Amino acid sequence: MASTPRFGSMLQEHLVARVREIQSARREARARVRTRAQLMALRDDVRAALRRCFGPNPPRTPLNARVTGVVERLDYRIEKLLFESRPGFLVSANLYVPSRARAPMPAVLAACGHSDDGKAIPTYQTFVRNLARQGYLTLIYDPIGQGERWQFPRKGAPPNPRGCVQEHNMLGNSMALVGEFFGQWRVWDGVRALDYLLSRPEADPSRVGMTGNSGGGTLSTYLTAFDERFTMAAPSCFVTRSLSNVENELPADSEQLPPGFLAEGLDAADYFIAQLPRPTLLLGQNNDFFDRRGLTEIHDELKRLYGILGAGDDIQLFIGPVDHGFSVHNREAMYRFFNSHARVTPRRVRESADDRNETERDLRATPKGQVNAMGSTPVFDFTRALADGMAARRRPLSDAALRRAIAKRLQLPERNAPPYYRVLRPDLPWLSKFRQHSRIAVETEPGILALLHVFTKTGCLFHFTPPARVVLHVPDTSSIDEAPRWKPVPDLFYSLDPRGIGETRPLSCNNSDFFAPYDADYFYASHGLMLRESLLGRRVHDLLSALDLFQASGCRHVHLVGHGLGAITATFAACLHPLVQRVTLHNALLSYHELTQVPVQSWPLSALVPGILKDFDLPDCHRMLRGKALVVKTPWNARRKPALI
Repeated sequence: MASTPRFGSMLQEHLVARVREIQSARREARARVRTRAQLMALRDDVRAALRRCFGPNPPRTPLNARVTGVVERLDYRIEKLLFESRPGFLVSANLYVPSRARAPMPAVLAACGHSDDGKAIPTYQTFVRNLARQGYLTLIYDPIGQGERWQFPRKGAPPNPRGCVQEHNMLGNSMALVGEFFGQWRVWDGVRALDYLLSRPEADPSRVGMTGNSGGGTLSTYLTAFDERFTMAAPSCFVTRSLSNVENELPADSEQLPPGFLAEGLDAADYFIAQLPRPTLLLGQNNDFFDRRGLTEIHDELKRLYGILGAGDDIQLFIGPVDHGFSVHNREAMYRFFNSHARVTPRRVRESADDRNETERDLRATPKGQVNAMGSTPVFDFTRALADGMAARRRPLSDAALRRAIAKRLQLPERNAPPYYRVLRPDLPWLSKFRQHSRIAVETEPGILALLHVFTKTGCLFHFTPPARVVLHVPDTSSIDEAPRWKPVPDLFYSLDPRGIGETRPLSCNNSDFFAPYDADYFYASHGLMLRESLLGRRVHDLLSALDLFQASGCRHVHLVGHGLGAITATFAACLHPLVQRVTLHNALLSYHELTQVPVQSWPLSALVPGILKDFDLPDCHRMLRGKALVVKTPWNARRKPALI
C-alpha cells in the first residue's frame, strides 16, 4: 500500500496565497508614492532591505590581475584574463578591446547565463564581439561553476553535481548553514570584475553598461541594484514578478532566491528602484518561462516611478518573438539602447551569420582550462573554514538557551492553543494489507494540515482519544510507506506526515523524485527561505502542534521516533516539548558541521537550518536529549548512507 498525495495541492495554494498577500500590500504601498521626496525615501528603504537579504560585502582585496594571452582579430583583440575576487579565489575572463575606437571608450560588463562553457558559448561570444565592434570595451567573466571555474569534477555517481545549476545549489546549500548567501558571492565577483574593467585606461567611467541573459540577466539585475557605477543596464530573460514564478511553479537556482526577499515585501522591480532613474532596458521573450506578463507589469510600475523624476523614457521594454534566450532580436535591442545612452554612432548593429566563434580552448585564461588546477581555492573550502571557525568559537548553551536558539533559528511561530483536527475516512480493513489505518488531519495553521496516521491491530478510529503513553513516528518521506517496516509491530502507534511529506507531498513542479534537485521539496524550501519561514521549522511546528493535541487529549508520555529527515524534525521537537519523554532516532544526521566538511552532500535544502552553525549544532541537541533516554540507531553521513562511527 503506497502513499498517495491526498493533499498534493496544499503547499502550492498556501504559498500562492501568502505571496499574493505580500505582493498586494507592496502594490498598495508603492501606489502611495507620488512625490520626488517619497520616491527617494523609498529608494533608500529598498537599498537597505536588499542589503539585509544579500548580506554585507567582503573586504576589497588586491585583484592581482594578469593577462595570460591575447587573441588578435581584425576589429578587436581578446585579452585572456585572471583576477582574484577574494584572496586566492580566481576568476577567469575575456576582455574584448576594440581596435579602432579611441579612448576613453564606453565599457560594458557582460554576465553569462547558465551554460557549462561559460564565456565561450557562441551566443555570448556574439554579443560581446559585436559590442567591441561598435567601440565598447567589454569584459565577460566565467561564473562560479561554469567555464574555467568548475568547483566539482564532472564525473562520479550522484549526488556529485551534474552541470552548473546543480553545482550552484550544492554550494548554496552548504553556505546556508554558516549564514552565507551564494548570490552575494556571485554579486561580489561582478563587483570585482567591474573594478578591473574600470581600472583600464581605455574605459570611460561615465558610460558603463551591464547586460546578460537568464542567469546573466539575474546578475545584471543584482549588480544594477548594488553598484552605482553602472550608467545603463539591459537584463534579459530573468525579470518578472515573484508571484509569477510561484504561480507557475518555477524553481530557481540558489543565487536567485535571496533570503528574506519576500518577507521584506520586495519584488523584482525593487532592484531597479534601488538605482532609479538609471537608464534600463528590460528584455524578455514571448515564450519565456519567466512570465512576460509579470515583466510587463514591472515595466509599467517603473514607468510611473521614473515619470515622477521626469525620466519616463529611461525605462524601456522589449519582448522578443521566440523562446528563452539572448536571441538576435534582444541583442540588437540592447545594442540600440546602449548606443543611445552612450552616445555611440553604431558602426555595425546588424549581426552577420558569417561571424566566426573562437573555440573554448582558444579563450582559456588558464593553461589546463580550470582555475582550480592553478591552485584557486574552491568555494567549499571557504565554507569549511567558516564552519571550523564557528565551531571553535561556540560555547555550550544551557538547556534554556538552546531552546531559545532552536526557536529563533527555525523561525518557529507561536502556538497558543491545541490545534483543531478533522477525522478523515479510514482505510477499511480489507484494503489495508498490514493493519487497521485511520487518519487525523491536524490544522497547524490556516490552510495547512499535518496528517496523523493511526495504526492499530483492532478497529478503526473515529474519535481522537489517545492512551496515556504513545509511540509517535516521524518518517523520512512517508508514514504509510515506512509503516510496514516496523518490527515488531506495536499494537498501536501513530505516525505524522508534516507538511510536504507522505500524503501531503506536493504534486507541483515535476513531481518526479522527492530528492530531485529542482523538484517540489526544493521549491518550497527555497521559497520558505525568502519568506524567512524555514520549511524544516514549519515541519517542526507541525510536530509540536500534534504533540500539543496529544497533551490536550490526556496523553502524558510520548516516545518520539524519527527516521531520516524525520529524525531531524524529531530532534528539534523533542528538545522543545515536555510531553516527549523518550527519543529514538533512526538514520539520523549526526551534525550539520559534517555537511560543511565535504564537497558533496545529499541532504536536501529542506533539512538544513540557515545560520545554525553560528549558534549550535545537532550534537548540542543530542546532549540535551540524553535526559530523555536518547537512542541513535544506524546514523547516516553526509550522503545519507550509514556512517562509520
